[in-house]
Amino acid sequence: MARVLVVEDDQFVRSALIRHLSDASHTVRSVGTALEALREVAHHCFDVVILDLGLPDLDGGEALKMLRGVTDVPVIVATARDDESEIVRLLNDGADDYLTKPFSVEHLSARMTAVLRRTRGSGEAPASRVLRVGGLAVDPLRRRAELDGTPLDLTRREFDLLAFLAGRPGVVVPRRELLAEVWQQSYGDDQTIDVHLSWLRRKLGETAANPRYLHTLRGVGVKLEPPR
Repeated sequence: MARVLVVEDDQFVRSALIRHLSDASHTVRSVGTALEALREVAHHCFDVVILDLGLPDLDGGEALKMLRGVTDVPVIVATARDDESEIVRLLNDGADDYLTKPFSVEHLSARMTAVLRRTRGSGEAPASRVLRVGGLAVDPLRRRAELDGTPLDLTRREFDLLAFLAGRPGVVVPRRELLAEVWQQSYGDDQTIDVHLSWLRRKLGETAANPRYLHTLRGVGVKLEPPR
């Protein structure tokens, strides 16, 4: 059971989502505007937010940025926009996942289950010790990471990806395995992985063209190893 906030201004869609989620034993609150959503997350604790982009008071993309400023609750974006650059922008702005309208309630349930599973701790690297790779130190138990003694400001997903790779230093991890273990998804596109790798590289002070820790082997996978 999860505590879900539905942010949707279409009353028909909103009612259908509330009914389906309630039937699945989730606790549901719902609002129709971005400002109401911000008030809700400021006063209540949620496990996941389902955010429509076509809100009447504020573009959903801007609402997403504002939500990320006050909470790290997982956000699944529901959008009728299928433009690739728009989806990349949403992921960059902090969306945990997205659904393109129209979508089935079964599809929504599967995405929610995956998001909740990984945010509640599944798929994290072993938590019994600090993982060290060169100047990197990753503590899965305390969810802290440092580079050369300086703390890294990582999002939840960035940390999960880094911790998973740090637990397998020097091993080339196939993208399919990353999707399964970090994102808890059996399918998906490489774009999501590429976006998060790009974020990590910036925070590690490197680029894809000049990698230090993160190395991508085209068509094979990704590995984390210390600089030579």
